[in-house]
Amino acid sequence: MQSREIKALSPEQVADLREGRGMGASLPAELNGVPGPLHVLQLAQQLEVTPPQRDALERLTAEMKVQAQHLGAQLIVAEETLDRAFRTRSIDERGVQEATRHIASLQGQLRAVHLVAHLKTRGLLSDEQVAAYNRARGYAASTESVHRH
Repeated sequence: MQSREIKALSPEQVADLREGRGMGASLPAELNGVPGPLHVLQLAQQLEVTPPQRDALERLTAEMKVQAQHLGAQLIVAEETLDRAFRTRSIDERGVQEATRHIASLQGQLRAVHLVAHLKTRGLLSDEQVAAYNRARGYAASTESVHRH
């Protein structure tokens, strides 16, 4: 860890942030029967996704990725800044509070981008498609009872 460019982030985490990947951010949605757009697109044929649904899911996926990449880039910079401040011994308690508050805010916004995409995906699908999705992903039958809100 000491040899990492950014001590708090592994190279894999940096790559995930740059690519806009979820890194488990949407597990509360996914594991409670609220699918995400990317996995629905991967299962489109099996779920009988209609052309209008596919178009909407592709737009949603693209928007999510752009937002996630933007926030991921900001998070990388914030972590680099915090790391540099410790390396140069130029941070005090107030600076730590401000830096970590900023990082936490970015992490929360990033997670929200992925979770909101799941909510929007759910709104595009029928109950039958969601049930088929959950079966295809191997999730417990209890998630099949999840309905639109």
